[in-house]
Formats: sequence, structure tokens, C-alpha cells
Amino acid sequence: MRILITNDDGVGAPGIAVLARAVARWIDDCPQGEVRDALIVAPYTNHSGMSAAVGDVFDHPTVAYRRHTIAGAEAIPTFALDAPPALCALLGSLGSFGVDPDLVLSGINAGANVGRSVLHSGTIGAVLTAAQVGLSGLAISVQWGEVVHYETAATVAMQVIHELLRAPSRTLLNLNVPNLPAAELRGVRRGHISTAGVVRAAGPRAGGEPLGDEGELPLRLGAASPELGDVSDESADDDGALLAAGYASLTPLRGPHEDTDIALDLTIETALELIDRHLERMR
Repeated sequence: MRILITNDDGVGAPGIAVLARAVARWIDDCPQGEVRDALIVAPYTNHSGMSAAVGDVFDHPTVAYRRHTIAGAEAIPTFALDAPPALCALLGSLGSFGVDPDLVLSGINAGANVGRSVLHSGTIGAVLTAAQVGLSGLAISVQWGEVVHYETAATVAMQVIHELLRAPSRTLLNLNVPNLPAAELRGVRRGHISTAGVVRAAGPRAGGEPLGDEGELPLRLGAASPELGDVSDESADDDGALLAAGYASLTPLRGPHEDTDIALDLTIETALELIDRHLERMR
């Protein structure tokens, strides 16, 4: 069992350090004869909101890296890359650093990743990317606050790992944990992705000045923000509402795949016919 750890807050962020130390303890507690290994490949700096972007690898087909050490997890080889989290996950998954991982852990992110933020989160983008090469993954986030309880998120995450290692390949889970001490956590529930967005309004509709030739658009953030906004319109089992109620939320995700809905067949067939006719007229 080999684990790749990454994040989107950067290799020096406190969340990845707490996760790395939890994994290091898990390795130390490994039963005799059971092999466990880990590797950390994370961005130099914060790449929040990068989703599954890998950057312009076509014009720049090299990635700068440097070795790094995380206190309390010195035995885990750690590399900082000049790359977004999805590319870090991809390069780590491909054995570029001498380890062929079975599972990717991404986090612990400083701020919740609920609702529509799952589309934009670099934390989640990393595990979605790793799944494209056959790996399972767990994205781990904790609600933001003046003091962030990363240890609570790490404790929950390590329990999820045991089951995830037995799950089918490409299993992806999104874990969000309220910012509470472990003793105050009410439990863990299966959460559904809510309709809460990251940005609710912008520009004049967010209280800004009328549009001119240039300027800046102020943003009004939605409920799917690091601190978690108003979730009063969510169902009780939506991910944001669960966090607000003191529960951790665990949600299975599915990466990009072909839409096989037969209702789309007519749309595709009609489009193909129109293209064929257009090409025929051009000949």
C-alpha cells in the first residue's frame, strides 16, 4: 500500500503537514510484514481554485522541483513542484519519483469544498486527475476559522483510508470536516453536493460601481466559501448543511466520463448530419 499526498495550498501549508504526520504514524504502526509507503508531491505555493488545470505543458514540457522536509514526517520523501496540484498528482501517480502509489490523499485544505466548489477546487482536481490513471483518491477539507482544527480532519481521514484501500480502483471521495475539536464532532454522514456556489454575484449586482471601460468587479461570495456561508436553503443531508450542523460530510465523486444518456443520441446524430452536409458543400 503506497500513498501519494498532495494539496493545493502549497507544500509549506499547515494542513498538509498535519496529514503527512498522520500518515507517518500510520506507517509506523504498520503490522509486521505489511508494507506501507508514502510520497509527498505538492506545489511550491498556493494554487487554490485551480481545479484540474495542469498548465501549458505543451510549450513548457519541464517542471522545476526541489526536495522539501516536513517536520514530524521526515521519513516521507517530499518534493515541491512549480506546478498546480493536478499536475503534481499526475506526475506523482506516474512513478516520476520512484513510487507507484495506490491511493492519493489531497489536503488538508484550509476551507470547505462543498456545493459547486467541487468543480473549482484544486484539492478535488488533484484526485480527479489521479483517477484518470487508475488511482483512488480522498480529498480532505476543513471549514475555515481563526484557529483551524486540522487534527480533527486528519483523524477522520485516516479512518476513511482503511476502507478506501479496499474499494474498487478510481473510487473518489470528498471529505469535508467542520472546524471543531474532535470531541465536539457530532459524527460523519454521507453528504450530497448542494447547489451552493462560490460566487453569488459580481459587479453592480454585488454592490459595485456601474460598468465603465475598465475597472474591477467586486464579488459577492456564495455559501460554498471557505468559511461556509448561509446554508439555510439546503436540505439537511446536503454537504454544506451537514458541516453547519457539526457533522463531517463524505461524498462519492465521479470524474469526467462520456455521457451515455440515449436522450442525447438525436442531438449528436443531427449535429453530425449538419456537419457532413456543410463539408459536402465545401468540396
